[in-house]
Amino acid sequence: MAEALLIEAVRTPVGKHGKALRAIHPVDLLGQHIAALLARVGVDPAAINDVIAGCVGQSGEQSANIARNAWLAAGLPESIPATTIDRQCGSSLQAIHFAAQGVMAGVYDLVIAAGVESMTRVPLGASIAVGPGTPLSPRLAQRYGLDRGWFDQARGAERIAREWRLTREDLDQYSLRSHRLAAAARDAGRFATEIIPVALPGGGVFDADEGIRADTSVEQLAALKPAFPDLDLITAGNASQISDGAAAALIASPSAARALGLRPRARFVSFAVVGVDPVTMLTGPIPVTRRALERAGLRVEDIDLFEVNEAFAPVVLAWQKEIGAPWERVNVNGGAIALGHPLGATGGRMMATLVHELERRSGRYGLIAICEGGGMANATIIERV
Repeated sequence: MAEALLIEAVRTPVGKHGKALRAIHPVDLLGQHIAALLARVGVDPAAINDVIAGCVGQSGEQSANIARNAWLAAGLPESIPATTIDRQCGSSLQAIHFAAQGVMAGVYDLVIAAGVESMTRVPLGASIAVGPGTPLSPRLAQRYGLDRGWFDQARGAERIAREWRLTREDLDQYSLRSHRLAAAARDAGRFATEIIPVALPGGGVFDADEGIRADTSVEQLAALKPAFPDLDLITAGNASQISDGAAAALIASPSAARALGLRPRARFVSFAVVGVDPVTMLTGPIPVTRRALERAGLRVEDIDLFEVNEAFAPVVLAWQKEIGAPWERVNVNGGAIALGHPLGATGGRMMATLVHELERRSGRYGLIAICEGGGMANATIIERV
């Protein structure tokens, strides 16, 4: 089977809920970002075969195929198609999977895989609340004993913390780690190459992640109340932040890369997707990591850097207990607890962080794993070239 090459992966700075990116329509946020990616790599937009973008809240401003709308809003050629997909928090990583797999199958030469989420303008859960009903059918509710509505991730995270015997202090210490590593990466300029600033409506430029709290402490985190009355361990401090942002990657066949003089940054080694119990739902990174490694013929010891989405602190802590990856290779520039989690863009954000950090360290293999609503997870292994 043919190879698929990662030519570039970039992201916007991640905005806090209601802050820097509140005034920009998500269609324009994604469109501007895709156009900036094409300008950075110097590729004629007319040469793109397809655009695949992830977005979770596909209602209101993010409805009606935001990938296509973003492409057109950016003034790019009408002849290029686009589609929007939803694999919950792993949506933009799944867009990368589909794009790379299309190249490997020989049906694409150049594809953009992207993602976007404006959780300020399209609130979390908006697509569930639209209309008189919900996705929770009587049969689905009966199968999982649900009596309070849709699957609840915070309560799933609490159950995982208890199952793996994680304390509130464990969760808060991990959260502090995320902020400190992200602050160190920002201050050292390590995010500079992966970030493309956003031109804001009415003037001004947004160029730095807003969610990093370099001055937080364990004492401050410990003082936060649980997220819900019947929880003890999960707080806003040890969970990912509600955020706005976009990410995009260009994926090419080797022949297209040669013909256009594009320098590949990495090649795709393996992909994996799994399903798990949708009630706890957040354990998926454990089996999907194992599956991705098995498909690649690699071991944990072979992976130079791991990016595991910090949906909640217990997700990564339980994953590490099971997988055994050394902490010095895991989320080395922080994660969603510090940087934020714009749902549909997070997988692309992680890919941008991973490939640029692999280059900085001259590493070889990197692995991304993301848990997803509804009890799923996806994972990708890349090799730097």
